[in-house]
Amino acid sequence: MAVKIEKKIKGYSVVSAEDRAREAQAATPAPAEPKMADVIQMHERLERPEVLIGSTYKIKTPLVEHAMYVTINDIVLNAGTEHEQRRPFEVFINSKSMDHFQWIVGLTRIMSAVFRKGGDVTFLVDEMKAVFDPRGGYFKAGGVYMPSLVAEIGAVVEDHLKSIGMIHDPEMSEAARALIAEKRAAYERATNPASNESVAVTGDGTTFPPSATMCHKCSTKALVLMDGCATCLNCGYSKCG
Repeated sequence: MAVKIEKKIKGYSVVSAEDRAREAQAATPAPAEPKMADVIQMHERLERPEVLIGSTYKIKTPLVEHAMYVTINDIVLNAGTEHEQRRPFEVFINSKSMDHFQWIVGLTRIMSAVFRKGGDVTFLVDEMKAVFDPRGGYFKAGGVYMPSLVAEIGAVVEDHLKSIGMIHDPEMSEAARALIAEKRAAYERATNPASNESVAVTGDGTTFPPSATMCHKCSTKALVLMDGCATCLNCGYSKCG
């Protein structure tokens, strides 16, 4: 095919087969990246499903005559996928006692609003457990000290968030476990465990002597005097003096 050139030629270059292949490769559109599945995160505009998964916890304190029942309902996000996660959605507290009805209703509504907001809601646990009753706290079953009723509700929320994987306890090393077991055994031998003296029993069945005082590290009545040192038989804390 003849091509008529009407302009003056000022230079020229030879197009090789490699140049043609390079130009063809550049003109070929790049393959589209596979679209990732949309991951649903917790946010306040998320509509409440018809059915939620819930857990109910019983609280019995010396502050009120009747027990309280704390129900925390969870929503399951991205069900059936690798991104599936369970997040708290709402909380209810019921009791026959009406002494604290007003502030309990307000507390549950605020907590539910924080849950639905999304993000890291674990800060609620620290804030609630730091509330102190000016009339004084109390010891729950097992000798664990609770500074207030709000703090015990916070402890219930903490247990629930642990059960759904939002809070993880630091693992105690095998050496620390062995040391605590050794101290317990030594104390039992020294205080004659064959006696009929009553002991405090925790929720997991662990026993502590009734003469034990509260450990400031784990808030459990498990602090005893061994060899001149205050030693906790629950967490291993020790202070000599």
